[in-house]
Amino acid sequence: MASGVDEQVLIVGGGPVGLTLAMDLASRGIGATVVEMRERGEPPSVKCNHVSARSMEIFRRLGIVEKVRNAGLPADYANDISYRTTTTGTELTRILIPSRERRYAAKGGPDTWWPTPEPPHRINQIFLEPVLFASAEAMAGVRIINRAEVTDLVQDAEGVTATIRHADGRSEMIRSRYAVGCDGGRSPTRKLIGSRLVGDAVVQRVQSTYLRAPGLIDLMQVEPAWATFSLNPRRSGNVYAIDGRETWLVHNYLRDSEPDFDSVDRDRSIRDILGVGDDFQYEVFSNEDWFGRRLVADKFRQDRIFICGDAAHLWVPYAGYGMNAGLADAANLAWLLAAVLKGWAGEAILDAHEAERLPITEQVSHFAMNHAHAMASQRKAVPERIEEESAEGVALRLALGRAAYDLNVQQYAAAGLNFGYYYDKSPLIAYDGEMPPPYSMGTFTESTVPGCRVPHVWLKDGRSLYDAMGPDHALIRSDQSVDVSPFVTAANRAGVPLRVVDIDPVPIYQQKLVLSRPDQHVAWRGDALPQDSEALVARISGRAA
Repeated sequence: MASGVDEQVLIVGGGPVGLTLAMDLASRGIGATVVEMRERGEPPSVKCNHVSARSMEIFRRLGIVEKVRNAGLPADYANDISYRTTTTGTELTRILIPSRERRYAAKGGPDTWWPTPEPPHRINQIFLEPVLFASAEAMAGVRIINRAEVTDLVQDAEGVTATIRHADGRSEMIRSRYAVGCDGGRSPTRKLIGSRLVGDAVVQRVQSTYLRAPGLIDLMQVEPAWATFSLNPRRSGNVYAIDGRETWLVHNYLRDSEPDFDSVDRDRSIRDILGVGDDFQYEVFSNEDWFGRRLVADKFRQDRIFICGDAAHLWVPYAGYGMNAGLADAANLAWLLAAVLKGWAGEAILDAHEAERLPITEQVSHFAMNHAHAMASQRKAVPERIEEESAEGVALRLALGRAAYDLNVQQYAAAGLNFGYYYDKSPLIAYDGEMPPPYSMGTFTESTVPGCRVPHVWLKDGRSLYDAMGPDHALIRSDQSVDVSPFVTAANRAGVPLRVVDIDPVPIYQQKLVLSRPDQHVAWRGDALPQDSEALVARISGRAA
């Protein structure tokens, strides 16, 4: 086995998760090589239509949030979710989500009150990924190898040897300190480390069709929405606006009585969802049949090899949290790997990745699965007379509209999944005995309980607290009379990057001192420093283990 190391981190897979991991590492001074099977610039399949607020916060820290925000639908295109009898039929209800040109100043929508510098963004992956690719490719420290695949990973005490096979038949070996599989639901990396997916193999079955229909938008009668759900007794499904003009992604949800994908007439289903006749013209770009699942890997790591994103968890794509959970995985792992590779943490800090992220993916996947079941029940219960122009028909539509709004606003304005989750069994967090507040898909309570997300506030000078905190540990102090020099000295002595951020007293910061980790989770809090600052530094750097 060769002992030399060519790279610091090898990333298998150049989708959004792999590219974000590479950028996050590079932003911390760590070199990353990404190996991707597709051609340079080859678009992904049409999937994942949403970037969460937490993901946008990551992109803000990486300096690319404006590029992401300015891509996707036209600036004035409503990001609403509309529920209708068909795409062109009677509207039952509408969840109001601001267009991107109104996003930062919008008031009154279900997600406009959120305590974040970066609200969510509706954008399909075919527009998001090129932004991430160009940004990653331009960063010093990132190398992207296209048209190649990793066929084997072998690790030893010093590093990982990857066998790379190029599309032209060439093979090469790359040595790295660590390797991370961001290689999707069929992840070879997951199989190589002996990890297996556990959970519910089939929660739903869906036919998806990516198509061009220039005439559809003129038939909608009301303002087009980013997502339009059709609820009728013939065929329920939904349509996502891709370019805001003429391209659409149609999801057709199979019924329990339909044994397999081939048993369903795709064209007839599309027309029933759209509410158009046989004379309506559309062009199919691609078809895909897929299963909604709830599967989580039983381990996220074997020594020097890790997995993130779909390689680690697959679930029903509700609330947009497949890709977004993967981006959170990447942000978590990036700072941990950087801590070891820059020398201020020991290898034990890497144990936190699985200890923190695996329980979160279990929690979130259950939220998504439960919502999928609830939506399926709503589709099955659409009344036969819902489209009648009668007093009964009107009453049925009003009732279904209210029910659809109440059920789905928590999915499309998922405050709980953005801001409520917490790490309660981390080896890097100094817990104080107080339990984090519970959360749901749609609701949460801000808190400085260790393990929770650091509450965001705007500073007196107009800056975001997160911008002031920077990319590393930050000690947030709301009383400048508290002497923090012993902790600063201990951190400096251990090489732990740290800055002190003074803020005005605010109710949510009940303790005078709150220590934030690089991923904006609370590591410790108190009204005064602990008696042993060096012990706290050892805790947050993983050396206490």
